[in-house]
Amino acid sequence: AQEKNATRVSEFHLMGLSEDPDWQPVLFGLFLTMYLVTVLGNLIISLIIISDSHLHTPMYFFLSNLSLADVCFISTTVPKLIVDIQTHSRVISYEGCLAQMSLFIISGCFDDMLLTVMAYDRFVAICHPLQYHVIMNSHLCACLVLLSFLFSLFYSQLHNFIALHSVYFKNVEVANFFCEPSQIINLACSDSITKYIVMYFFGSISAFLPLLGIFFSYYRIISSILRVSSSEAKYKAFSTCGSHLSVVCLFYGTAIGVYLHSALSHSPRNSAVTSVLYTVVTPMLNPFIYSLRNRDIKSALWRLKSRTV
Repeated sequence: AQEKNATRVSEFHLMGLSEDPDWQPVLFGLFLTMYLVTVLGNLIISLIIISDSHLHTPMYFFLSNLSLADVCFISTTVPKLIVDIQTHSRVISYEGCLAQMSLFIISGCFDDMLLTVMAYDRFVAICHPLQYHVIMNSHLCACLVLLSFLFSLFYSQLHNFIALHSVYFKNVEVANFFCEPSQIINLACSDSITKYIVMYFFGSISAFLPLLGIFFSYYRIISSILRVSSSEAKYKAFSTCGSHLSVVCLFYGTAIGVYLHSALSHSPRNSAVTSVLYTVVTPMLNPFIYSLRNRDIKSALWRLKSRTV
């Protein structure tokens, strides 16, 4: 009965951000600019960290991986959006949609896991400074990044498993400018228990466990800092966490805001527009937050510029 009202799809139709023809050149220029700024900014951060031996520390190793994850994250959605605006076509093939969804989950979840790993790094640096270089050795750092990536890959393949086993879909219209994973899963006609396990159980694990780890790390960090008597030492400790905490607030703040707006708003178009915040704006702002608030990055940038000149 369910499959009577369902469609066997070979392609999906993305809603886009605006139907107004006058807005298309504006949107094209805006998103092309934001994409180039994001890619260039994050790649410069990675280049600075790789080329400067002063930044070969665990914190900057994780930051370079975060920058690359941000490049991948924005590259899964914006290039397709730019092409769609230019060609006036919003069609995406079934295989292309699955690929986009998979890469979006991998890069987004990897971003999330790296923020948690960076919080742990700051916890060890501030709460166990004497053992920091012993605990955060190169082997552990590499393992943490690898495990974060493998978890992200596993989580994305669970979504793909559901989509690949769903031949029929309730609709081919995706109410966003990209193949947003939860929407694709909801469009699938399969009512298997696996669908709900992936959507709710694993979704909660991938979102709330990292956030819980960040909260616990900063609870221990703040408790440790408050026990320090020197105000200068307190300021120095807080300043080392400032950039990371800003990125965490931006990442989770925009994601939670978009989720709440989507739940309360009855307009799919508005939900698509607000999703730009965490898919485009957050990756674009991350390099600016780290470069403007970080003396080490700014010093390394000047050294790189001097060597180049």
